[in-house]
Amino acid sequence: MTAEQIIFLIVGAATLLSALLVVTVRDLVHAALWLVAALFGVAILYTLLNAGFLAVVQVVVYIGAIAILFIFAVMLTRRQAADTGAALNKNWWAGALMAVLTFAGLAFLLQGWSGFSKTASAIPSGFDAIEQLGGALTSPVGYVLPFEVASVLLLAALVGAVYLAFNKK
Repeated sequence: MTAEQIIFLIVGAATLLSALLVVTVRDLVHAALWLVAALFGVAILYTLLNAGFLAVVQVVVYIGAIAILFIFAVMLTRRQAADTGAALNKNWWAGALMAVLTFAGLAFLLQGWSGFSKTASAIPSGFDAIEQLGGALTSPVGYVLPFEVASVLLLAALVGAVYLAFNKK
């Protein structure tokens, strides 16, 4: 095994453990911190795949914005929300059964797939992925419309959050 494969296995196991802890811990702040750890593990995996731009976006957008916003929201609304209900649903076993059946179905479908044994082709020497991504996001024939719709939706969410934050009770 190469050092890169060992790092991949360690980071993959830590990411899976963090993701499992996100949904199993009882404290929301701890769940959010485990989410940050899982997202950071994904960023490391992007780095191992030579996708530096996606790794930076993962850290800046998901860890730096969304996860921290979630932590702030949990911390700010903790006093207002009283814990009145049960922590687990009575039918938790049905969800667990569906998860196991879904995993079994995916494993059955993917057992004969040849993609597991293939390796990626080498990246050409003059290839600039960030330039191509920027061109695809801003060209009229590319993804400019979904990119602008996402920016308008994020702006609307920001305006709504500011309105809710300054709304007097």
